[in-house]
Amino acid sequence: MRDTRSFLRSLFDAAISSAQPSRCVAPFLPQEPPRGRFIVLGAGKASAAMAKAVEDHWDGPLEGLVVTRYGYNVPCERIEIVEAAHPVPDDQGLLAARRMMDYVSDLSEDDEILCLISGGGSALLSLPLDGITLEEKQAVNKALLACGATITEMNCLRRHLSAVKGGRLAAACYPAKLTTLLISDVPGDNPMDIASGPTVADPTTRDDALEIVQRYKLDLPASVMAALESSKSESLKPGDPKLSRCEAHIVAAPQLALEAAAKVARDAGVTTHILGDSLEGEASDVGTIMAGLARQIVTKGQPFEKPCLLLSGGETTVTLKGDGRGGRNVEFLLSLAVGLNGLEGVHALAGDTDGVDGVEEIAGAIATPDTIKRAFDKGMNPRKELANNNGHGFFEALGDSVVTGPTMTNVNDFRAILIE
Repeated sequence: MRDTRSFLRSLFDAAISSAQPSRCVAPFLPQEPPRGRFIVLGAGKASAAMAKAVEDHWDGPLEGLVVTRYGYNVPCERIEIVEAAHPVPDDQGLLAARRMMDYVSDLSEDDEILCLISGGGSALLSLPLDGITLEEKQAVNKALLACGATITEMNCLRRHLSAVKGGRLAAACYPAKLTTLLISDVPGDNPMDIASGPTVADPTTRDDALEIVQRYKLDLPASVMAALESSKSESLKPGDPKLSRCEAHIVAAPQLALEAAAKVARDAGVTTHILGDSLEGEASDVGTIMAGLARQIVTKGQPFEKPCLLLSGGETTVTLKGDGRGGRNVEFLLSLAVGLNGLEGVHALAGDTDGVDGVEEIAGAIATPDTIKRAFDKGMNPRKELANNNGHGFFEALGDSVVTGPTMTNVNDFRAILIE
C-alpha cells in the first residue's frame, strides 16, 4: 500500500528542487567579463539564491544589490542582499529600489548588468511614481489582493504606478548591456508579468490600467488616480531605443517543475497527466471543477483510466468575503475536498512553491478521502470554513498543513491529485 502523503510530498519537493537557482542560473552567465563593471541587480523571493549561484560560478570582478523577502536571505560576499516585505511593500523595499536606480545612474556601454528577477519582485522592488506615497502604494496592493484580480491585471496596474517597473529599470541602465534571468511564477511565462517587468518592454497602456480599476470598482487614493490619468504613468514600449541592449531568458518555469514531479511519479509506476501550467480562475471554482473531473475518472474511467495522477500549475485568485486565514492553494484544496465529499481513493496536495500561500508561512496542505469526516468530528463545517476563506485554519486544525520553510525559489502553484 502506497504512503500517499509521503508520495505527494515527494512530488512537491521534486517540483521545488527543479527550480533551485543553484541548478538553473549558471548556464546563462556571460562567457567572458565585460570591459567595464559587472553589476548584479535583482528582486524576488529567489533573487538572493540566484545571486549566490552567480557568485559561486563567477571568478571575475563582481558587485551588486539584490532585494528579497524577509527570511529568504542567502549570504553573499560580493553582492549586497537586502530584505523587505511581501506581499504588501514596506519602506525597506522602497529604499532598496531607490538605491538600485541610483546604482545604475552613470553606467557606460562598457558596463554589463545581470538582473535576477523572480516572483515577489513587484512588492519587493516598490518605488512609486512621484506624487504617490508608500502608504498609498500599500493601499493599492491590498485592494488588488482582495478584489480577485488576476496576476496579469495586478501587474498591469503596478507597472503604471511604478518608477522602476515596466522597463524603467532597464532604461536607467542604458547604455550598458543588460541581461535578465527570470524564474517565472506567472501563467504563460510572460517576462512583463514576472515582478511586473522592470527590465522589459510593456505593450499595455495606462488606459488598460484604468479599465482594471473600473472593472473591479477599486477605491484608490486620489493621487493614484491622478497619476494613472497622467502621461507620466506610461511605461516603456516595444522598440524603445533604451531597451536596445537588453535580452531576457527564462531559466526556470512552472512547466519544468511539473515535468520534474511527473518524472518522479512515472518512475514510481504511476500514470501521470499534466493538465497545464497556467490554470487560472477563482480558486474555489477550480477546486469544484477538479473535483468533478476526479469523480468522472473514479466512476466512469474517463477521460483517464485509474489509477492516475493529475498535475497542474498556474495562479488562481481569491475574492475575499470572509475573515479567515486563507491562501489560494488551501482555498482550492478545501473546495476540492468539499466537492469530492469523501470519495474513496482520491488524495491531493496543493501548495505554493515559494513556501508561502497567501500571507501565512505555510506552503499548502494535503486532502484525503476522510478530510470531510475528520473536520465534522472536530466540529468544523467545511462549507462554512470555505465561505470564510479559512483554508489554513481548516487544514491546520486537521494536522494536514504542508510547511517547507523558505524554498528560495518560486514557480507558482503546484497541484497534484492522486486517484488510486
